[in-house]
Amino acid sequence: MPVRLTPKAARDEIVGLGDHGGEQVLKARVRALPEAGCANAALEALIAAWLGVPRSTVSVIQGGKSRLKRVAITGDPEHVAGLIASRTAALASS
Repeated sequence: MPVRLTPKAARDEIVGLGDHGGEQVLKARVRALPEAGCANAALEALIAAWLGVPRSTVSVIQGGKSRLKRVAITGDPEHVAGLIASRTAALASS
């Protein structure tokens, strides 16, 4: 899942959906600083809580030092896809 991360924000939150280079991305903000992987760890925890999955199933797999990241969620692909679809549909309608 592509994510655009903004570190050093006022609070941890999923902001919505956006476009980046023609690709739809999830926009997220975290309070953590972008140092020593702290912002990535905060993003993983935020997405896990947002989807209601264990933190250990979420990992940043690409873009460790970039604002644009790829996040992987392990588990049953159909279940994970359903969770993502329902959460992003709720964001798109708000």
